[in-house]
Amino acid sequence: MKPKDLHRGRFGNAVMVVHGPEAFDCGDVARLQDLLSPGKTIVAGVMARTAAEESGLPVTFDGDPPSSVLRRAGGKVFLVNHGKTPESGRIFGEIVASRLPAESSLVQLECSSRTVYLWNGGDRDFARLLARETGYSLTEAASGLGQGGMDREIRGCLPGEAVQVQGIVIGTALAEKVVIRSRDGGIEAISGLRPKAHGLEKLARMGGIDLSRAWCKSGSVRIAPPRKGGPAPASGRIVVADHCGKDLYRLITPDTCGVLAIGDDTTAVSGHICSHLGIPVFGVVDGDVDGLVEAGYAFGSVVVEVVEGRDDEVGRELAAMTPEGPVAWSDWIARALAFLGNRCRVIYPPPGAR
Repeated sequence: MKPKDLHRGRFGNAVMVVHGPEAFDCGDVARLQDLLSPGKTIVAGVMARTAAEESGLPVTFDGDPPSSVLRRAGGKVFLVNHGKTPESGRIFGEIVASRLPAESSLVQLECSSRTVYLWNGGDRDFARLLARETGYSLTEAASGLGQGGMDREIRGCLPGEAVQVQGIVIGTALAEKVVIRSRDGGIEAISGLRPKAHGLEKLARMGGIDLSRAWCKSGSVRIAPPRKGGPAPASGRIVVADHCGKDLYRLITPDTCGVLAIGDDTTAVSGHICSHLGIPVFGVVDGDVDGLVEAGYAFGSVVVEVVEGRDDEVGRELAAMTPEGPVAWSDWIARALAFLGNRCRVIYPPPGAR
């Protein structure tokens, strides 16, 4: 297809890959779909999927990282992102470009700065057309990460933000760049990070982490509050999310009637995701929240705080008594609260709403 055939919004053979919820929450995806009419829009990322479902826009979902989605898409394809800052958006594009095959290039629409980045050469005509149609500026850049060995840099951080690896918070950023290292099957902080011992322990229990391919992020996973939806079935399967909120979409099925979420941030993320699906959550927390997302819960949700001990142990006891087959959510909640007794206190819903 010649570039002129793509002009004036006729991007019918192009694929738009969207990363992150902000592109939906800020209206970028709706505007770009209207302006460009891409043949297909693919959403990569957990919170991006939640924001996309809430928006009601016509998209398809892919649970793999953006680089994998881009490799499979082929042809005329471009990445849409809205970073928390223009610099973090550019850094994200550089990371994605560095993970594509050497012969591939990346065209990135960075909505936070209204920039079309053409990474590592490639289809300049296509990039120019996107810039012309959107009114964005065009910048050519090269991904020079070349990061290997045992260390991993997490750039674009804001001091005070939570830093995550594979969805687990490992500490708080102290600088714009955090450096971590693989060691003895776990991870250690080298610079720019105030470590969170409990998070590093959780990550170590997951087994050896390949830092060169690991999902690393700083800051919140979504700024916008969740929307209400539902309801879910009164009876069905109960899904267990044990410190793995990012895997929730893989676990949920149409017959899911509730989620047992273990961990403060897993409870918040699960509640946020399940809110618009109408699926209630039973969260087990111990007050070690990192504020990754604004929590919101569907009707029938309960959150308990462990009075003694850690949420890990109590949550796994509940997981062991969760049936694999169908169960009435309200009956299971009653049994769970009776089982916990005085070891936990209910913090959601608040007393006045019970």
